[in-house]
Amino acid sequence: MVKVSPSMLSADFSRLGEELKRIEDAGADWVHIDVMDGMFVPNITIGPLVVKALRPLSKIPFDVHLMIKDPIRYIEDFAKAGADMITVHAESGGNTMKAIEKIRSFGRSPGISLNPGTKFSKVRRYMDKVDLILVMTVQPGFGGQAFREECVAKISEARKFIDDNHLNVEIVIDGGINRETGKKCVAAGATVLAAGSSLFSNENMKEEIMLWRTFDKT
Repeated sequence: MVKVSPSMLSADFSRLGEELKRIEDAGADWVHIDVMDGMFVPNITIGPLVVKALRPLSKIPFDVHLMIKDPIRYIEDFAKAGADMITVHAESGGNTMKAIEKIRSFGRSPGISLNPGTKFSKVRRYMDKVDLILVMTVQPGFGGQAFREECVAKISEARKFIDDNHLNVEIVIDGGINRETGKKCVAAGATVLAAGSSLFSNENMKEEIMLWRTFDKT
């Protein structure tokens, strides 16, 4: 069944605790937390202190997406703050393999992410070391961007590689996800849909999430 991971980037930042409860009450599988440092991407969002403050409010898995330079510097902070999954970017600099190993050393699930312009071949060597691959379908840094259709082929490529090598790796898609684009991604092989505005703007998030879970059956 398709997993749905609402992105806190589209939440009301003045009441994050309530928004987290809304996500959990809606039956979401994960919550996607975007961390931006103003360097790897031009925007700045939240840090480990906010993750730590939110963690006692919910049992839902925290999928923390580090859009920061040389992310190994902050892995311990986010692991101790309560992240269940920590994803680093292939383009973020530093030693990516050591970052993945460090995430695993804290008992967290590591992930590798790649931007729309980055080829899947750049992350192949990490695939047997991670639990998820995050395919960006917009340029990271801002919410509300339009889905980039050319990324669908990359999802299919990742799916084939995972299946051919008998790997247990989730394929997470982030950026411009709605009913139409979500179906395309799932058809291409995605297993987790991370979405912001299309879920948070829906008055009945629970109903919308239930619909998205059927995408692999339509």
